[in-house]
Amino acid sequence: MKISSLWSRKGNQPPWVLLVAAGIVAIAIALPLAYLVMRTASIESSELWELVSRRRTLQVLFNSAAMAVIVTLSCAAIAIPLAFLTLRTDLKWRRFWLIATTLPLAVPSYVGSFTLLSAFSPKGSLLQLLVEPLGVKELPSIYGWTGTILAMTLFTYPYLLLSVRAGLQGIDPALEEAARSLGKTPQQTFWQITLPQLRPALVGGGLLVALYSLRDFGTPSLMQFDAFTRIIYLQYRGSFDRHAAAASALMLVGLILLILWLENRVRTRAKYYSRGSGRFNQGSLRQSHSPHLVKLGFWQLPAQIFCTLVVSLSLVLPIGVTLFWLLRGWSNTEILPSLLPAVLNSVWASGIAALVAILFALPVAILSIRFPSRLSAILERTAYLGFGLPGIVVALSLVFFGANYVPWLYQTIPMLVFAYLVLFLPQAIGTLRSSLLQINPQLEESARILGKSQWSSFCQITLPLLRPGAIAGAMLVFLTAIKELPANLLLAPIGFETLAVQIWKATENVAFADAAAASLTILLVSLGSTLLLLSQEEGRGRDEVRSQKSEVRS
Repeated sequence: MKISSLWSRKGNQPPWVLLVAAGIVAIAIALPLAYLVMRTASIESSELWELVSRRRTLQVLFNSAAMAVIVTLSCAAIAIPLAFLTLRTDLKWRRFWLIATTLPLAVPSYVGSFTLLSAFSPKGSLLQLLVEPLGVKELPSIYGWTGTILAMTLFTYPYLLLSVRAGLQGIDPALEEAARSLGKTPQQTFWQITLPQLRPALVGGGLLVALYSLRDFGTPSLMQFDAFTRIIYLQYRGSFDRHAAAASALMLVGLILLILWLENRVRTRAKYYSRGSGRFNQGSLRQSHSPHLVKLGFWQLPAQIFCTLVVSLSLVLPIGVTLFWLLRGWSNTEILPSLLPAVLNSVWASGIAALVAILFALPVAILSIRFPSRLSAILERTAYLGFGLPGIVVALSLVFFGANYVPWLYQTIPMLVFAYLVLFLPQAIGTLRSSLLQINPQLEESARILGKSQWSSFCQITLPLLRPGAIAGAMLVFLTAIKELPANLLLAPIGFETLAVQIWKATENVAFADAAAASLTILLVSLGSTLLLLSQEEGRGRDEVRSQKSEVRS
């Protein structure tokens, strides 16, 4: 079959450079999956069916699927109100809440889970000490479903929050003003105009949350919850049963494919263009203004309580517990000198991964939006597969591949960065895709009419408008890569210790002061990236205002 026959009739033929680049990305991302298929193919069919149809395996499948759904819905219940409160209302201290509600993104899930256990576990926790004088000898267990859902929600909702905020900022205020002028109430305007325009942001952010919850290793392990990641790790570590682990991992891949298929069904073909259109009223040069802020009135206090509760559990609690352990071990003078190499290693590896991820995600996102077809959809879905695979499986597959085929790359920085790319490329694709959806392609067409080449119009028109999405994607990859644990444990060069590895080793050795120091360092390093991300969101609005003024003058 010729490649040209794969394109939909509505799509244009893409440049061959984009097609080749996206194909290389898809092949690279598919390497771990190829390893799993090769491992599983060596299993007898009867043995494979026995492994898949076990009652315990089916229970793990249900646990993982239900966990992903509940966590995604819980994150939406937090992210949507927070995004609306911090961008569209007169909430007091909006700037503070804008930053504070995003910072939990910098808290590693295993650190957050440990602090929750330290605060709310049945015995020996902070809460237990407070209620013992009241005659309560043992609290209800937080292990299992309760702790897993709570930890996943508290430390993954910023993924959806950032996506919803970007979507809100991309909506033309004129649409809401028109609805209000037609007699719609603020509530009707939100449900009928604003929320439908947020569908790409909600679907993209929800997809990231669901995939992250399925591949997370630290939280299910600490909370003793039988998700796929924990079971696969136990199969590798306990019995060295590579066949059973590969079969379980392939079931997880099947679950990921199902989620991607559902996401594709939910995603509508409707247009969401807001940039480059509606900037000026028809027939005049009157500039559109910022969205009208909703006055909370009576709801000011409940909104403050809601924001305080979320930030207290997702940010203040982890910091408080880690500070407690850090102060207890402050006399240890060896903590800071041993921490500096880990900081430099983490920033170096994660920074390279962020830049590489944006470069690799760009052709995939462009093909998906500008040249929609069956082939571009397959390439995009393939790029998302790595994010759903557990880090331990990706790392072990690359260990196998590196040791057997490219030993000169095994345990090197390029191999580690490649693992980051496999795991976190969808974060970059998601933000770039969301930004491209809101850039009207007629802007490029106008530049082509004026004599610009296709490459020139892309570099001078689309790329500057795409910059906020690219920076957001790079920051997301950086923040996630700096917290990655399994890939660092198995693929990092000898002696190349990162902050995540140092936290894990310190926790295993019950050296909580060392773990607290590394955890706070991750938070401080990530704080700068988060502030840059937030400043980029604010700068987007200022850039658009300046561009509008420039158009008026011209």
